[in-house]
Amino acid sequence: MVLRIAQTMACAAMIFAGTTGAYAQQTSTNQVATKTAWAVFEDANPKECWAVSSPKETVNSKDGRVVAVRRGDILLMAFFRPAANVSGQVAFTGGYPFAPGSTVNLTIDGSSFELFTEGEWAWAASAADDAKIVTALKRGSGAVLTARSARGTQTKDTFSLSGFTAAVEDAETRCK
Repeated sequence: MVLRIAQTMACAAMIFAGTTGAYAQQTSTNQVATKTAWAVFEDANPKECWAVSSPKETVNSKDGRVVAVRRGDILLMAFFRPAANVSGQVAFTGGYPFAPGSTVNLTIDGSSFELFTEGEWAWAASAADDAKIVTALKRGSGAVLTARSARGTQTKDTFSLSGFTAAVEDAETRCK
């Protein structure tokens, strides 16, 4: 599990090195395709590919009231790293540090999954869970991620899954 966290954090650091906004990844030099609401990226050294999207809607609330908050990039991703034997690892960043010990609830068309958190990142607990989530994402039309920040703000981020299947399959093919 620690290896999975370290791998995702290293890749995420590369993603965010050149980004400044929720859609900034679309101007990155390693973007190789766009599939509706999803973009595909590829790095050569080490070989890594990923599909990524920003939410189409975000709602932030505290004590039951909608509030305005500043958040960094909010992204849902699926990673492929052949050298590390990683295939379809799901990761989410909410643009803020999650509450310590909290989880993120991922709902895809009625199916729910739990992601564990560390800092600003959330992941599935195992490769088997990643595979179940990717299958649900391919079949679904929308994904909703709900979480709690370290400051107690509840967040709800809604992602379109239009283009997910094409993007994740493109990323996987590029990283074979």
